[in-house]
Amino acid sequence: MDLTSLLIFAAALFVAAGSPGPSVAALVARVISTGFRGVFPFLLALWIGEAIWLSLTVFGLAVVAQTFHLAFLILKWAGVGYLLFLAWKMWTAPVEAHGAPLPQAGSSLKMFFAGLAVSLGNPKVMMFYLALLPTIIDLQSVTVLGWLELTLTMVVVLVIIDLSWALAAVQARRLLKSRRAMQIANRISAATMAGAAAAIAGRS
Repeated sequence: MDLTSLLIFAAALFVAAGSPGPSVAALVARVISTGFRGVFPFLLALWIGEAIWLSLTVFGLAVVAQTFHLAFLILKWAGVGYLLFLAWKMWTAPVEAHGAPLPQAGSSLKMFFAGLAVSLGNPKVMMFYLALLPTIIDLQSVTVLGWLELTLTMVVVLVIIDLSWALAAVQARRLLKSRRAMQIANRISAATMAGAAAAIAGRS
């Protein structure tokens, strides 16, 4: 692919992905609740999910996704249910006094699947690619190398954006010292996670 097309793709993705949405909301909630170090499986799942949507579009499988709409609908609502469960766990999480650390994350596998629930539960990502890619490239003539270039560009953009949001959330988390502050943090994280679930549920 030519450099101009990749730059246009990167710029459009930067604007779209940088805007607060379900993925960003869920990411910030996880960092505030569990810290930066334990959020990497969640981030990895977000990026993998985005790559899956991109691949479906590039290889013309958007038609398949529309044909098997029920499967995607089930996936969407399963993701919403899991996010609501996480929100409930955050809301009811115990807190410790004397500036003890916030509750730690669960297993890396659970964090990974939470990220997939957010990313794959948002088919609007694929719709974004469907709207963007045909305007800058000929999807019917994309080679495997072209797909790799698009995927690499996508990963670079998402890494920059998501790590920026995560680091901003870390700064907010460091201010949380008291038992009351930690309780508020858990409640805010729960509300944010529930908001991410609601955003996904509200998207057709």
